[in-house]
Amino acid sequence: MADRPEYPTALGASSRETITLLGRDLAKDVMGEVGFGELAFWLATQRRPSPGETRVFEAVLAALADHGFTPTAIVTRLTYLSAPDSVQGALAAGLLGGGSRFLGVTEDTGRFLHGVLASADGGLPADDAGWDALALRTVQAEREAKRFIPGLGHHVHKDGDPRTPRLMQIAAEEGLFGPHLSLFAAIGRVHPEVLGRTLPLNGAGVCGAALADLGLPLELLRGFALLARTAGLIGQLAEELRRPVGNEIFLSVDLNNRSVAPDPYTPGDRHG
Repeated sequence: MADRPEYPTALGASSRETITLLGRDLAKDVMGEVGFGELAFWLATQRRPSPGETRVFEAVLAALADHGFTPTAIVTRLTYLSAPDSVQGALAAGLLGGGSRFLGVTEDTGRFLHGVLASADGGLPADDAGWDALALRTVQAEREAKRFIPGLGHHVHKDGDPRTPRLMQIAAEEGLFGPHLSLFAAIGRVHPEVLGRTLPLNGAGVCGAALADLGLPLELLRGFALLARTAGLIGQLAEELRRPVGNEIFLSVDLNNRSVAPDPYTPGDRHG
């Protein structure tokens, strides 16, 4: 008989008597012993985080869980209005909206900062003056290339995102204020010299910097933002059950539409 294929995993595995997870007995060693945030970190890295790492990671999850009637929350409520038999569809609809404008900024910022650090000549700076110099070169280069810096600016918190200083404080308290946060903070200090105006460092961006400093896979940073937002979307659905607004949002658009003449598509116009 041919050898059966093997599919190695260090994650969950089951026998008739036990379930193991990360090499531990799930029922005895994990349930009731490991918090969900700690477990999520452990699953992604396959190493158990320190208490400080867990605190920073869970602060990120709290920062990203919910931010009001964002598009992800609205589409979740509207999908539930359309298909109340499909809670999973409503949650999935909201998560699918996590992209470059909402939630995806977490990964975009982490990747951007990591790219700058990886290409820095002569090693990483040793003091704020060095970080400011690197940040200034970075902002100037992005301005010349006519590119936006991810994590810089916010449509509501124009005078400062309250999540940003708090997360930086927590990271510093835990000795986890690493190079990504250092560069991001420096960008916040120097960008007015180049842009001629002051923009806030937004919460999603600082979350990306903090996650990158924790050594989490850059390819999964958006996944952690979606993990956090899942809790928020469950909250949105719970509130929709008690104080529904989905139908009002739908009717606000449906009853106030304005009929206009057709606008045929022409290749190369503003639609393309």
